[in-house]
Amino acid sequence: MAAPKASLHLVAPVWNGGTRGISGLSRVVAPEGNQKKGRSLLQFLADRFYDVEALRDHLLRKRVSKVHQKNRPFNHINQRYGPYVAGAYFILKQGGAVRFQGREWIRPNQRGHFSLDFLKLQAVPVEAVDASGCAINYQGLDSLLALKELQSLWLQRCPHVDDWCLSRLHPLASSLQELSLAGCPRVSERGLACLHHLWNLRRLDISDLPAVSSPGLTRILVEEMLPSCEVLGADWAQDLKLGPEEQPRDTAGPTPA
Repeated sequence: MAAPKASLHLVAPVWNGGTRGISGLSRVVAPEGNQKKGRSLLQFLADRFYDVEALRDHLLRKRVSKVHQKNRPFNHINQRYGPYVAGAYFILKQGGAVRFQGREWIRPNQRGHFSLDFLKLQAVPVEAVDASGCAINYQGLDSLLALKELQSLWLQRCPHVDDWCLSRLHPLASSLQELSLAGCPRVSERGLACLHHLWNLRRLDISDLPAVSSPGLTRILVEEMLPSCEVLGADWAQDLKLGPEEQPRDTAGPTPA
């Protein structure tokens, strides 16, 4: 009976990271479960998934659905408290932080809980948003673009921020002064070219963008596109390649024996 037990251990990490129904099975079948429970668990998978690819596609669809769920707008809060409070609530639910004009930063605690005192700040604009590492995507930007007085926006290491997202930031052109895209894996040169409309930008961080093929050259082009903006990123010399005639030569003589 060693084979079924080995198969159970192989797929257990997938269940723990997947859907509620599948993860719930880990409570029913113990790691050292008996043969009957092991057969039931394998039968459950066999009934629903023909192969590993089918299981992978199922979990991927669940993950995409979860991201879309996180980016849904809170229309009922917007209608009752206005766009500032609704935008702040959206970011805080994502695990980010916000700062209303003239106020201290508001952040959720380790459990994701936060005070609702900011519901009274309906007429106070949000001037800074730190959404670093959040699951915000193209749809979720709707909650940010309503913050017309937003001056600072940090989107560092956001896995779903891409070139299409950057093309939507133009409504913030008159207010946005600081933008960080550092570590965003899906931002490329095409998206950075869309930032030309942010004429009021004073500081832009485009460091550590794996989708940008020539970071140094891209930084030069962005600096020319936004001459009044301080651009942080790779040094231009990083992309320079020495020609054959410029390669360093070893002029020292042979080492004596």
